[in-house]
Amino acid sequence: MTKAAATHKKHSSTFDALKKDFSYTSIMQAPRIEKVVVSIGIGSIKDKKRIEFIQGRLVRITGQAPVLRSAKKSIASFKSREGDPAGFQVTLRGERMTSFLDKVIHIVLPRVKDFRGIKPSAIDEMGNITIGIKEHTVFPETADEDAKDVFGVGITITTTAKTKAEAEAFLRHIGLPLREGK
Repeated sequence: MTKAAATHKKHSSTFDALKKDFSYTSIMQAPRIEKVVVSIGIGSIKDKKRIEFIQGRLVRITGQAPVLRSAKKSIASFKSREGDPAGFQVTLRGERMTSFLDKVIHIVLPRVKDFRGIKPSAIDEMGNITIGIKEHTVFPETADEDAKDVFGVGITITTTAKTKAEAEAFLRHIGLPLREGK
């Protein structure tokens, strides 16, 4: 099966599952995932070795080189200046995005301590969801290495859903473990 045929089959299953609830008339109306953004904030860390360590871990986790993001404005209480490094970000699309999401849903989230599902309130009004993971060590690529340097990871899933209800139904359909209720 070609890559295009596999994508069409997956998209048509989403269409079939959601067309009754949202009155879709065309397969192109069904929501799909546009991109996944993985980000790590480095805050006030000035140690070059620690910054390189964090960057290396993000490369291992995503399989793609991160982009350094700098502070947009100076904030005295955080001791940050405009242009200082603020964090790293990776945007995943296509096959890498699909395999990363599969890994997050089936391996990473079950390994999170005291995980009871993602709150549906994490979905914004535009149909996107941001998941925060407190410890990067739940990723299989980084487990049990240097437990003293633990940092959090933010994962934003951007969808083409037009409403929050449509996004919630779509995310449940693809297997994201959302809690019941609010």
